Amino acid sequence: VFLYHRKTLFTMLMSTARAAVMPAKAGAKTSRPSMKFTCPGKPSHLVRAARLPSLTPSVFVGKDDSTQGLDARVAGKVSAANVPGEIVSVNAAATDGGIKWGADLKKLGTCIAIAAAMWVIPPPAGVTMQAWHLLAIFLGTIAGIITQPLPLGAVAMLGLGASMMTGVLTFQAAFSAFASEIPWLIAIAFWLSGGFIRSGLGSRIAYSIVSVFGKTTLGLTYSLVLAEALLAPAIPSVAARAGGLLMPLAKALCLACGSDPENGTEKKMGAYLMMTCFLCSTVSSGMFITAMAANPLAVNLALDAGIAISWGTWALSAAVPGLCCLLLTPALLYVLYPPEVKDTPDAPAKAKEELAKLGPMSTDEKLTAGALGITVALWIFGSSIGVNAVAAALTGLSILLVTGVVSWKQCLSDNQAWDTLTWFAALIAMAAYLNKFGFIAWFSSKVVGVVGGLGLSWQGAFGLITTLYFYSHYFFASGAAHIGAMYTAFLSVAIACGTPGLLAALALGQLSNVMGCLTTYGIGSAPPYYGTGYVPQSKWYQWGFLFSVVYLAVWLGLGGAWWKIIGLW
Repeated sequence: VFLYHRKTLFTMLMSTARAAVMPAKAGAKTSRPSMKFTCPGKPSHLVRAARLPSLTPSVFVGKDDSTQGLDARVAGKVSAANVPGEIVSVNAAATDGGIKWGADLKKLGTCIAIAAAMWVIPPPAGVTMQAWHLLAIFLGTIAGIITQPLPLGAVAMLGLGASMMTGVLTFQAAFSAFASEIPWLIAIAFWLSGGFIRSGLGSRIAYSIVSVFGKTTLGLTYSLVLAEALLAPAIPSVAARAGGLLMPLAKALCLACGSDPENGTEKKMGAYLMMTCFLCSTVSSGMFITAMAANPLAVNLALDAGIAISWGTWALSAAVPGLCCLLLTPALLYVLYPPEVKDTPDAPAKAKEELAKLGPMSTDEKLTAGALGITVALWIFGSSIGVNAVAAALTGLSILLVTGVVSWKQCLSDNQAWDTLTWFAALIAMAAYLNKFGFIAWFSSKVVGVVGGLGLSWQGAFGLITTLYFYSHYFFASGAAHIGAMYTAFLSVAIACGTPGLLAALALGQLSNVMGCLTTYGIGSAPPYYGTGYVPQSKWYQWGFLFSVVYLAVWLGLGGAWWKIIGLW
């Protein structure tokens, strides 16, 4: 029937369109039929046909000023210029502003130029072309992580895409770290922290801490630093300790005190608090063998070199430099990067009032406390029964999902978790294959050769070796990868230069954690704290480098004197 009457139907449609666009004469009556349209997601309603200059795609402007099918760049203009309930025709050619760049082209071009320059330079003797090209892509990606022409996850995807398009890495190699434990542990920690805050448990604990230590921001900070240091020997994953426990608590404290990056109040307290907690997490991780998952690897590698390290010896040797750094960091950063709110004399009383308003613990709070308690217990004792840190975190998350405290939709909408998982896993993969392709071994051998040929005293040689070992961490996305690639080589050259073996093994092992302060990706606690959005990346790198100098000076200076006292040299 349609085919038979198609000419008649087309004529009627054109007549209706012409009638709609013809301006009505003064005093003349127009007869325009009402046409019924159904707006997507809205109830059906009568919409008056108006202003149809051509048969171009139309846009529906609903009664609530919402628009469907309209480019975002002109939707606001359309909804403001037309009466609700009208159909507006938009000429795509007239409104198309061309490409709307999603990247900062200047920054992106700089990153590409860095990678391209490295790519065309011939590799030095002893480095394969594959390793050199991967280094070029890795440096370009690191430049992107620092300058951020795109969000971090997008930068990482560009890096992985370039590595596969050029044939440097296979798909399996490029995405190998997505099967690694640490990135997923960090993502799950974000989801657990969501339950910690949404349930109200975070607010309750935060108000409790404020009621006791809340007269000053500095007092609050020291209480968190102390809590993290006490937990460090019991929880052998800094990512779990920081992301699953301390970061959610610190964030709840900031929100309770009115410091929220979404409202532009991050400097009120949160920027200082988050940066301090992160820096101190790197120190506490180096103070105990059981405070970081990679520390036992250093102990095993030292044992292979004939040096036995006990838990007590490690803790004793790190006690003085570690405690000094933990006490110094909050006070020094308080001067250099001060919070806007320093004294809060009324905070304890207000916190008690808020606690009274919260009343007894809700069911969600009890469920969250139970889930986190089980998770922490598994983090502490799970290794003895074969349960790793990710399995422990998933156990806690599963409890929250099943009981409805957290929904999977909320987990999916947690952009920070997925973005962190993406860029961190990408960097781990590229750094791991730099080692597999032999670049790290070549770099280590060159450093060993240079230092060994300087003829320095063992103290001077060890200071230089430690500094080079420390700052080479810019190439690594995890302490475990750094230890596995360079610890043995640097330990060997230190001993060859006359450094006492136990001293060298302990210092390199402990500083393998502290050097995580340098970047947003160098240790498991960095992504959770950085992901909260309180500290800009430029400030993160600025304070990370400054405190790296402080920590090295304390560890080698005060630590060296302490090691003399306890007989390490």
